[in-house]
Amino acid sequence: MIKARKAVEGLKEDVIRLRRKLHSNPERGLEEYETSRTLREYFEGLGARVSTGLFGTAVIVDIAGKKGDRCYAFRADMDALPVEERTGLPFSSAKKGMMHACGHDGHMAVLAGFGRYLLQNRESLTQNVRLIFQPAEEGPGGALPLVKAGVLENPKVDGIFGLHLYPELEEGRIGSRPGPMMAQTEEVYIDVFGQGCHGAQPHKGRDAVVAAGHIIVACQTIVSRSVSPMEAAVFTIGRVDAGERLNVVAGSARLEGTMRTFREEDYNIVKDRIITITKGIGRAFGCETRVGFGNGLPAVVNDKGLFDLLCDAAGDKDLEIINPVMLAEDFSYYQREVPGVFFMLGTRNEKKGYVHPLHSCYFNFNEDVLTVGIEMFVRILERLGAFSQSPPDGC
Repeated sequence: MIKARKAVEGLKEDVIRLRRKLHSNPERGLEEYETSRTLREYFEGLGARVSTGLFGTAVIVDIAGKKGDRCYAFRADMDALPVEERTGLPFSSAKKGMMHACGHDGHMAVLAGFGRYLLQNRESLTQNVRLIFQPAEEGPGGALPLVKAGVLENPKVDGIFGLHLYPELEEGRIGSRPGPMMAQTEEVYIDVFGQGCHGAQPHKGRDAVVAAGHIIVACQTIVSRSVSPMEAAVFTIGRVDAGERLNVVAGSARLEGTMRTFREEDYNIVKDRIITITKGIGRAFGCETRVGFGNGLPAVVNDKGLFDLLCDAAGDKDLEIINPVMLAEDFSYYQREVPGVFFMLGTRNEKKGYVHPLHSCYFNFNEDVLTVGIEMFVRILERLGAFSQSPPDGC
């Protein structure tokens, strides 16, 4: 584990207290009103420059450096999930059916602690730092609207960094990789329109269920037969809705799924094949079809230069080059505009029982990792030359 400096360790009680307050009051995307107020009051109490109103409940904190010819941004997501918490923690969610089950409470606490550290050491800070507390990462999406609203401008952001707590990585370890790290995603909706009839007289109708079944099976050949075996792609149908009664031939069917790739080329192949297969099978069974796509995210692609800087900041024994994952993150929208690096902060600790996956109703983590996250952000800024001198209790 990265050995956090004494100055960062001194923030532990503060960030744990903030994390628990945020955890007990989870809010869904674009409804993070109390979360936003808590963060705003936290930074206003430190005398920081706080902006709201750029988009929804977002909170933007700007910390000016003495030189200020560059600006580096750090982002944390704010929203919770519609999950009923079962951790039994004394600071469990006070809202039925809502929980910070993806670690966003931890992300906010890390970024807030990092901000507090910078404000306490602003005399040595030479470059501008922007802290972005972003709503709606889980949905409907907050990164793209913030980018469109100018969050990476005035001052222009030169690089952006983000982290995510990750229970598949050993506690305190840093996981990342250069280039594609998280998948490009797209939701897929397929409608099949046939003609219903009595189940005893199927020849008088056009069975949408049979056509839909053939579409499902045929689409499973897309990755194995249309995408290079050297590349990764996924197409999954996760929901099927069809029929009214067991003895009636269904007149319509709806399929819902997800497609995920790392390369734009493979994304286009999968998308085109879904459309072609659906239309062809629909015609073969005398059915009309409609294919729709929506709510997609670009791939998270880490800048090579900033990744090398991350490696230096973490140290060889603390950074693990992980395999690309098919999970998605709207941090990718920032990376489309400016160089950026996203990394995982490990939380897995089998001895203490911190083994449950993200989005689990039992997800929790050792709060010691919060200062590890702060330490990483400080180390990154130090390697970027954003301090006039090495920060207190240097790395």
